[in-house]
Amino acid sequence: MAKGDFRLSDVVLDETIGRSTPDVEHERAVAIFDLIEENSFAPAGHDGGPYHLFLSLVDSKLVFTIKTESGGDVATHILSLTPLRRIIKDYFMICESYYEAIRSSTPSQIEAIDMGRRGIHNDGSQTLMDRLKGKIGLDLDTARRLFTLVCVLYWRG
Repeated sequence: MAKGDFRLSDVVLDETIGRSTPDVEHERAVAIFDLIEENSFAPAGHDGGPYHLFLSLVDSKLVFTIKTESGGDVATHILSLTPLRRIIKDYFMICESYYEAIRSSTPSQIEAIDMGRRGIHNDGSQTLMDRLKGKIGLDLDTARRLFTLVCVLYWRG
């Protein structure tokens, strides 16, 4: 294991929750691909990875289970979703508007909805970074992709 290799090499979502709509599943696949391609992920107090991340929902709480590539336990963090619930709800509402707009609206209408969607997504990403502070170091792009995955888990759950 290389010291200082603070990145994710694999991300697995709890599959017991089931599948969702094609739009949501597409968002999930893109977020996982983008996350694995480029990320900054540094569990506090660990010498380095790369890491495997398992995301799940247990009793309405978000569970981050982190392991090394060889399967060694690194950490498990359990976060309340309460600080994220309103942001996630708003994000889902604007995503529904966005997907509908793609099918029937003008480019300027789509762009306006997309700007709002990105703003809410950034709020959720920052909240996630704040909740993980002192537990897992992330950059904003990594937090954005993780927030997308949290939304997918929440949508399914």
